[in-house]
Amino acid sequence: MTRHTILLQPSGLAFDADEHTSLLAAAEAAGIALPSSCRNGTCRTCICRLRRGAASHLVEWPGLSFDEKREGWILPCVAVARADLEIEAPLARLAL
Repeated sequence: MTRHTILLQPSGLAFDADEHTSLLAAAEAAGIALPSSCRNGTCRTCICRLRRGAASHLVEWPGLSFDEKREGWILPCVAVARADLEIEAPLARLAL
Protein backbone atom coordinates (compact mmCIF):
# COMPACT_ATOMS: atom_id res chain seq x y z
CA MET A 1 0.00 0.00 0.00
CA THR A 2 1.41 3.36 -1.04
CA ARG A 3 1.71 5.91 1.76
CA HIS A 4 2.13 9.64 1.34
CA THR A 5 3.34 12.36 3.70
CA ILE A 6 0.85 15.16 4.31
CA LEU A 7 2.23 18.48 5.59
CA LEU A 8 -0.23 20.99 7.04
CA GLN A 9 0.57 24.70 6.93
CA PRO A 10 1.02 26.99 8.74
CA SER A 11 1.19 24.61 11.75
CA GLY A 12 3.89 22.35 10.28
CA LEU A 13 1.99 19.29 11.54
CA ALA A 14 2.46 16.20 9.38
CA PHE A 15 0.99 12.72 9.04
CA ASP A 16 1.00 9.79 6.63
CA ALA A 17 -1.98 8.71 4.56
CA ASP A 18 -2.57 5.87 2.13
CA GLU A 19 -4.47 6.20 -1.14
CA HIS A 20 -7.66 4.63 0.24
CA THR A 21 -8.15 6.58 3.48
CA SER A 22 -9.61 10.09 3.51
CA LEU A 23 -7.23 12.82 4.57
CA LEU A 24 -9.53 13.65 7.47
CA ALA A 25 -9.55 10.06 8.76
CA ALA A 26 -5.77 9.77 8.37
CA ALA A 27 -5.22 13.05 10.23
CA GLU A 28 -7.50 11.92 13.06
CA ALA A 29 -5.67 8.58 13.29
CA ALA A 30 -2.43 10.56 13.69
CA GLY A 31 -3.89 12.68 16.51
CA ILE A 32 -4.47 15.78 14.39
CA ALA A 33 -7.79 17.62 14.45
CA LEU A 34 -9.15 19.31 11.35
CA PRO A 35 -12.50 21.09 11.24
CA SER A 36 -15.25 18.69 10.15
CA SER A 37 -18.97 18.12 10.28
CA CYS A 38 -20.79 16.11 7.59
CA ARG A 39 -17.91 13.81 6.54
CA ASN A 40 -19.50 13.31 3.13
CA GLY A 41 -18.29 16.30 1.09
CA THR A 42 -21.31 18.57 1.29
CA CYS A 43 -21.01 20.99 4.24
CA ARG A 44 -17.55 22.40 3.33
CA THR A 45 -16.51 22.73 7.00
CA CYS A 46 -13.20 20.98 6.25
CA ILE A 47 -12.32 22.94 3.08
CA CYS A 48 -8.56 23.44 2.61
CA ARG A 49 -6.29 24.56 -0.21
CA LEU A 50 -3.83 22.14 -1.79
CA ARG A 51 -0.46 23.88 -2.17
CA ARG A 52 1.55 20.98 -3.57
CA GLY A 53 0.93 17.40 -4.67
CA ALA A 54 -2.04 15.54 -6.10
CA ALA A 55 -5.28 14.52 -4.43
CA SER A 56 -8.60 13.17 -5.66
CA HIS A 57 -12.07 12.98 -4.18
CA LEU A 58 -13.79 9.72 -3.24
CA VAL A 59 -17.19 11.06 -4.27
CA GLU A 60 -18.10 12.07 -7.80
CA TRP A 61 -19.65 15.41 -6.86
CA PRO A 62 -17.88 16.94 -3.83
CA GLY A 63 -19.28 20.28 -2.67
CA LEU A 64 -16.79 22.32 -4.71
CA SER A 65 -17.31 24.37 -7.84
CA PHE A 66 -15.25 23.81 -10.97
CA ASP A 67 -13.33 27.02 -10.25
CA GLU A 68 -12.63 26.01 -6.64
CA LYS A 69 -11.24 22.66 -7.79
CA ARG A 70 -9.09 24.43 -10.39
CA GLU A 71 -7.80 26.80 -7.67
CA GLY A 72 -6.71 23.83 -5.55
CA TRP A 73 -9.47 23.63 -2.95
CA ILE A 74 -10.15 20.17 -1.54
CA LEU A 75 -12.48 18.61 1.02
CA PRO A 76 -10.31 16.39 3.28
CA CYS A 77 -13.33 14.40 4.49
CA VAL A 78 -13.68 12.86 1.01
CA ALA A 79 -10.21 13.48 -0.49
CA VAL A 80 -7.34 11.01 -0.72
CA ALA A 81 -3.66 11.61 -1.42
CA ARG A 82 -2.22 10.54 -4.76
CA ALA A 83 1.24 11.93 -3.87
CA ASP A 84 2.93 13.72 -0.97
CA LEU A 85 0.87 16.81 -0.16
CA GLU A 86 1.26 20.25 1.33
CA ILE A 87 -2.10 21.61 2.45
CA GLU A 88 -3.07 25.07 3.70
CA ALA A 89 -5.12 24.21 6.80
CA PRO A 90 -4.97 27.16 9.21
CA LEU A 91 -7.25 25.53 11.81
CA ALA A 92 -5.31 22.25 12.07
CA ARG A 93 -4.19 21.42 15.59
CA LEU A 94 -3.16 18.50 17.76
CA ALA A 95 -6.24 16.69 19.05
CA LEU A 96 -6.87 16.92 22.77
